[in-house]
Amino acid sequence: MIDYHADDYGLFPGQSRRILDCYYDGVLTGVSVLTNSPFLEECMTMLRQTAADLQLTVHLNYYEGKALSPHEQVNLITDENNVFHVSFASLVLASYLPLRRRKYYPQVKAEIRCQVEALLPWLAGQKLRIDGHGHYHMIPIVFDALAELIEEENWNVEYIRLPYEDRAMYCRIRSELVGFQMINLVKVLIMNHFVRRNRRKYPEILSRSDWGFSGIMYSGNMRYENASPILRELCKKKENVEILFHPGDVREPEDIEKITDANDKVFLTSEGRRREYEALHLLKEDAAPVPPMPEY
Repeated sequence: MIDYHADDYGLFPGQSRRILDCYYDGVLTGVSVLTNSPFLEECMTMLRQTAADLQLTVHLNYYEGKALSPHEQVNLITDENNVFHVSFASLVLASYLPLRRRKYYPQVKAEIRCQVEALLPWLAGQKLRIDGHGHYHMIPIVFDALAELIEEENWNVEYIRLPYEDRAMYCRIRSELVGFQMINLVKVLIMNHFVRRNRRKYPEILSRSDWGFSGIMYSGNMRYENASPILRELCKKKENVEILFHPGDVREPEDIEKITDANDKVFLTSEGRRREYEALHLLKEDAAPVPPMPEY
């Protein structure tokens, strides 16, 4: 199985329509949904009416937009307007400093519960799949809280994204790849460390998540020239693979103004997203036929 996957579905209607274009006229098979979006119902109704067989995943989010939990339950990770203001580094510190962990853990857990429950009515028989915006779900304090909730709530979890990337694979095909950025290698090293830690601690929960994955080393640059050789190499090693794209650029001025995280604004409006949109269309030649694009 190849999961041609798009993150950030549901953030805005226009941006989400562009993601759906990659299903109708491309190879897209799954989307990760930002369930704290105020446009969730509109975007999910659009998806269910026209692309009902897309695989849905909860995109756990701790840095864009507002929390779904009441402010008094998450006041350490949100500002006075309930907008997220906790960094990746802050949650890593909270993972390893006992006093900080005791304060942050229940807030992290409360927000996971709300974001997962927001997608449950839309699954329509699908099993639960989970990943994270910026891969925050792999941070130990977040993953520990998620694992505890899976047991407490008896969630039927089919898959949790393990963003572990084989660096040797990229070395083998480096002459074919373009646009390498050193910061992405740093991110891969960090994520690989967290994946190894979570695999050791929760082997039963992650037993069905041993998929090949690519999406960080060339994050923001998963253009066709990179996606094609990466996909070829991934399929040599694993029966099931997920290749991650971010094809939904935010281009409407009124939507750009609503993005709450400055770094996310750069990523969400980048030209790279348009190239990844094109890649999902160009890869169609190697995939099964998909339905014609409907009128929105």
